[in-house]
Amino acid sequence: MQPNQDARIEARFRLDWPGFTLDVDLKLPSRGVTALFGHSGSGKTTLLRCIAGLERPSCGRLAFKGKIWQDEKTWLPTYQRPIGYVFQEASLFAHLNVLGNLRFGLQRSATAQRVGLEQAIELLGIDHLLARKPDTLSGGERQRVGIARALAVGPEILLMDEPLAALDLKRKQEILPYLERLHDELDIPLLYVSHSPDEVARLADHIVVMDEGRVVADGPLGETLARLDLPIRLGEDVGVVLDAMVGVIDSEWHLARVDFAGGSLWTRDRGVAPGKRVRVRVLARDVSLAVTDPGASSIQNILDGRVESIGDDEHPGLLLVRVQVGSSLLLARLTRRSAAQLGIAPGLPVSVQIKSVALME
Repeated sequence: MQPNQDARIEARFRLDWPGFTLDVDLKLPSRGVTALFGHSGSGKTTLLRCIAGLERPSCGRLAFKGKIWQDEKTWLPTYQRPIGYVFQEASLFAHLNVLGNLRFGLQRSATAQRVGLEQAIELLGIDHLLARKPDTLSGGERQRVGIARALAVGPEILLMDEPLAALDLKRKQEILPYLERLHDELDIPLLYVSHSPDEVARLADHIVVMDEGRVVADGPLGETLARLDLPIRLGEDVGVVLDAMVGVIDSEWHLARVDFAGGSLWTRDRGVAPGKRVRVRVLARDVSLAVTDPGASSIQNILDGRVESIGDDEHPGLLLVRVQVGSSLLLARLTRRSAAQLGIAPGLPVSVQIKSVALME
């Protein structure tokens, strides 16, 4: 079912600081995760703070579900905006236990409860932590408590400012499944600030790419990442994300077949049951093209495709080739020399050889 367009978040701001200007005009989805993505200093957090009412731009309009939060006549202060805000650091009160920290936020909320304290505790898996003090928690546990505190006030929009930035890799892997659960189970929009392509690929449905205070790309994740003219360069992380479903488990070889709109791919079995929807990330550096039958090969994932378009890569000796595979798009990184030798051009049928696939539940 398509979301109600009238329920989208309308965010238009202009904020002028010495040496920096934020100038955005966005209409964002009313459900799912929207990633605000870009390099440090691009304006992601400033945009989030404007939505929260923590910054007051010279010109601005913010509306959600037909309700105006701010315009030239209206200004809702932060405490009256139905939002939850998750910072990089959980900033819990040391003298209160976990439950006390959660209740503290509820006492100061002017918004109606929608998620509720009990559901927030269950979603973040922190029931066993309620009696503990913050100094006894790991970094990942503290951040889960911080997210639960933001949810407990019943927000209509959840704002998350790089919630994994202060965590090491182990703690990030610990908390990511809980963020995915929020994505699956909450019927509210999540605006997620990040400069990590891995986090964006795993969590986001929609992406807003920012650079120097302006929006340079905005759209559904899969379509936007497949753009050859994406203004922000991703280097080794350039690639696409495919929506797929686990089809078959090959227990003999410990492999799983994932099916997408264009074919099937084999990847390592990660214990995901057949029938479960997953995301598959395919990096351009792991895709090669052939114009004749490649024959016997150690590469198990070979699909029929057609060259759709060709664009420049970061290095002058490289190209990015966008290939249509069924109704899906893949990117391949080739040297200009190999592209010339193969006669790569729009419309050319090719064999798409995929060396590696990352499965994300």
